[in-house]
Amino acid sequence: MKTQMTMAAAALLLGTAVSPALAQEKIKLGVIVTLSGPAAALGQQVRDGFALAVKDLGGKMGGRDVEVIVADDELKPDAAVTKVKGLLERDKVDFVVGPIFSNILQAIHRPVTESKTFLISPNAGPSTFAGKDCNPFFYVTSYQNDQVHEILGKVAQDRGYKRMYLMVPNYQAGKDSVAGFKLDYKGEIVEESYMPLNTLDFQPELSKISSQKPDALFTFMPGGLGVNLVKQYRQAGLADSIPVLSAFTVDESTLPAQQDAAVGMFGGANWAPNLDNPQNKKFVAAYEAAYNVVPGTYAFQAYDAAMLIDSAVKAVKGDLSIKDAVGTALKKADFTSLRGAFKFNTNGYPIQDFYLTKVAKRPDGKFQTEIVQKVFENYGDRYAKDCKAAN
Repeated sequence: MKTQMTMAAAALLLGTAVSPALAQEKIKLGVIVTLSGPAAALGQQVRDGFALAVKDLGGKMGGRDVEVIVADDELKPDAAVTKVKGLLERDKVDFVVGPIFSNILQAIHRPVTESKTFLISPNAGPSTFAGKDCNPFFYVTSYQNDQVHEILGKVAQDRGYKRMYLMVPNYQAGKDSVAGFKLDYKGEIVEESYMPLNTLDFQPELSKISSQKPDALFTFMPGGLGVNLVKQYRQAGLADSIPVLSAFTVDESTLPAQQDAAVGMFGGANWAPNLDNPQNKKFVAAYEAAYNVVPGTYAFQAYDAAMLIDSAVKAVKGDLSIKDAVGTALKKADFTSLRGAFKFNTNGYPIQDFYLTKVAKRPDGKFQTEIVQKVFENYGDRYAKDCKAAN
């Protein structure tokens, strides 16, 4: 009995004590991402990056066992709402992590936050919730959608590209991408094309690009869209004459399918596998060993999402009942991000560095994006000033 009391006292002094009742209850984490169709590779990276983090934490957060429940949103807003309500009402999850796509986030944001459950987005970061409609139950470990595209607009302007062709999907993130690109780019936009999310054949657009001869193409085509576009762009003979500045089009989720067709194409990101810091080197090696693929931003942001949740659970000593305390702990972001410097802005979106990247083929035959230059440093989004949310 004396030994037990001494151990308990030591735990209290260390700030790690968890009540016996809490210790017996598992923390339930609902992960909702796209795991079917052409965009499944993106969701798999989120799922696997999150799982790797939970494994590295020993399957526990703040002394409590963790249960991860994964749901496929099928890239359908209605299905996503049904699935997320199941996570909330049936599974009674403590946190929801996801999704990939902004149209899905817009569908699930309200049911999750209105239930006073914390929603952590490891990818989607639409402008919708970054300003006046920000929410104290919503945090993003990726970026505000515009920002990644701002990188390419800044690069296009700095490189003196006078005529640009813009091609994006016709949904909220596509519109955000164009808005982001235009912030710093002041040249002529010869075409602004919005494509259906199920586009497979880009030949009509490629013919336009060939005839209009812009200085470069800016595009945002995630998942299967990017795979088809890049292959067809290379086959059309355009890759060597009209540079591609892209976001989420050539990345580690698409490169296994694009391979040599993507080499030399540029992207914008908040991270790359070759980012030089100890925690990132360890993560990349562990991810490749576990899954035999190169991790992308989706995987790293999901890993950070798990570590963010863990930091909050530890801060409240495993007691998630006081929501304000959990929110305050989340806002502190007291963990070591794989990207290095990172903190939350007032709206729950990150302040961080952004880079221009380029696709390269590694000596082992695998493909990855690599950092070319830092474009923005400690950069917060322009909507945060309108956010009045507070925990």
